[in-house]
Amino acid sequence: MSQMKKPPKLLDQARSIIRRKHYSFRTEETYINWMKRYIFFHDKQHPNEMGVPEIEKFLTHLAVRGKVSAATQNQAFNALLFLYREVLGISMEGQNIAAIRAKKKINIPVVLSKDEVRKILALMTGMQNLMARLLYGGGLRVMECVRLRVHNIDFEMNEIVVRNGKGFKDRLTILPESMKKDLEEQVERVRIIHDKDLKNGFG
Repeated sequence: MSQMKKPPKLLDQARSIIRRKHYSFRTEETYINWMKRYIFFHDKQHPNEMGVPEIEKFLTHLAVRGKVSAATQNQAFNALLFLYREVLGISMEGQNIAAIRAKKKINIPVVLSKDEVRKILALMTGMQNLMARLLYGGGLRVMECVRLRVHNIDFEMNEIVVRNGKGFKDRLTILPESMKKDLEEQVERVRIIHDKDLKNGFG
């Protein structure tokens, strides 16, 4: 008689659902971390056996004892809402979750002058310099730059297509004219390495 397969663990279920919904890897890791912290905070009690009072207690603890920012507390709250709604099938809609809210910090944005940016870039070399210039000149976020592919760059039109950016949206941004030569050289270097790998059977 064959043994029945054990149902996947709760956090494995959460990972599977997060991936099915095409959330970013960073969001996946963040949500899973908050779910773990919530469960361990309540002595490993299963979330099915908990609800609004436990969520309030956890979020209040983050604000009062953890002294987290409002954004961090909201992040934890969103992770728990996802856990209950998407993983456990328990709707929190209409529930009044009255946790003590973390205070929002008002920060004055720091904007570097062009001269300050030049000085910083002058201290960087190689790939780091190229990526930093793309971030600054093309308005790319760090992960958007890391995920950039050759076919997303239009050298003739001086354009970069950002795929699955913030909010999972595509957008068009500029390719600075001053970067074209360096970027084309980088593409060529990578192409040569790729061709060698193919010849050596690594492709």
